[in-house]
Amino acid sequence: MEEELAALAANRTWSFQPLPPGKKPVGCKWVYKIKFRSDGSVERYKARLVAKGYSQIEGLDYRETFAPVAKLTTVRLLLVVAVVQQWHLHQLDVHNAFLHGDLVEDVYMSLPPGFGRRGETRVCKLHKSLYGLKQASRQWFIKLSYALSKAGYQQSKADYSLFVRNHDGKFTAPLVYVDDIILAGNNIQAIEDTKSFLTKQFKLKDLGQLKYFLGIEIARSSKGITLSQRKYALEILEDAGYLGA
Repeated sequence: MEEELAALAANRTWSFQPLPPGKKPVGCKWVYKIKFRSDGSVERYKARLVAKGYSQIEGLDYRETFAPVAKLTTVRLLLVVAVVQQWHLHQLDVHNAFLHGDLVEDVYMSLPPGFGRRGETRVCKLHKSLYGLKQASRQWFIKLSYALSKAGYQQSKADYSLFVRNHDGKFTAPLVYVDDIILAGNNIQAIEDTKSFLTKQFKLKDLGQLKYFLGIEIARSSKGITLSQRKYALEILEDAGYLGA
């Protein structure tokens, strides 16, 4: 929890202010998750501060909420073209993606549970987006789109989550699904340059070559790419209690 608050403070997510008259603060809560390694051992304990977006009022606390995500058709099409053209396929994960979005509305939030001083009357005025806010995904996508446009990428009209750049024959195409990004291209140096550029803008985790995306396991060989949803199917069976059926 302290690590999460430190990250929020470093990101200048909010400032402490008295609640203006007539304003009602949005609540917040802690959500806990244990991240496991592939062998079942504990990788880390994760705490995330989430705003109670269901109490937001349309027109006051938010306006637009829609943000595009990659269509599965586009994912499959990009993989097919990558196989035919023998492109490189890499994957990136953005840490705390929603926290990068800038808020245009005046949103006030109550203090995080367990961290308010006794008698404290101030609230958090949010400057950056927070998980749980209705406009969080939209504001993050706007921020990422702006960063990619600065790097010379153009947004596809067929799928707004696909960006393309062709510079001196070096073709690169990031495909975005919230905080997961597929990076395809015919030049490995251009891909590495894009990674370096995005790392300066956001905190990224370089996952290397594409292996798992949207519940799809991706295996590449000299014969092409094989897609499998074995892990996803097993998780559905486990949730339904039919794993031993």
